[in-house]
Amino acid sequence: MDNAQFGLEMRDIKFSYKSKGKRESFELIVDDFAPRSCTAVLGSNGSGKTTLGKLAAGILKPNSGRVLYNSEDIAPWKLGQIGKCVGYLFQEPSRQIFAPYPLEEVALPLQLRGMSKDESESRAHKLLAEFELENIIESTTYTLSRGEKQRLAIAAAMVCEPHFFVLDEPTTGLDKRMRKILAKTLQTLMDKGKGILIISHDKEFVEELGADIRFMEGGRLLSEETA
Repeated sequence: MDNAQFGLEMRDIKFSYKSKGKRESFELIVDDFAPRSCTAVLGSNGSGKTTLGKLAAGILKPNSGRVLYNSEDIAPWKLGQIGKCVGYLFQEPSRQIFAPYPLEEVALPLQLRGMSKDESESRAHKLLAEFELENIIESTTYTLSRGEKQRLAIAAAMVCEPHFFVLDEPTTGLDKRMRKILAKTLQTLMDKGKGILIISHDKEFVEELGADIRFMEGGRLLSEETA
């Protein structure tokens, strides 16, 4: 796939599930998330933001409608195939950290794709340094702070350089300096042709990033003007 043209489209999406005995629904008629850009979706808790992100990343499957990457319907794709195209950051970073040590966490996805141990660890070292995590390489992942886990999870999502990123509350646990580092990294990804969808409560951060801001309300995605 051509990175410069790789975009995400969601067409006539409907999704519903039961939560604590109450049926919740989500509906998205038509929306595009373009390459070389960042879209931020803001809204109150329960508005459907995280559901939108999981549908975009293929973690949830819509009841009807289509999710397309580079104009190709992902319905028949397996998660592994989707993962090569889309990097996803969970709202709770502990949910996606599996390796006992930070270096292994970042290097392992590359090794699973056939890269040598030396080369994968070299790339992992560079990315960990970018997020100022080189000082905790020898620490076990379960002893890391929330902010350190957040940065590690972001690094692991970025190491394989997917075409598109879906980040759920990426600034949680990050101080002002780390937020600036994250913003710089995201801008670099956009400059490389990557598309980014941010699910967030952090309006200040996404405004500084220059994101196209959208709002969700009751499972519907609105324009900034409508909100």
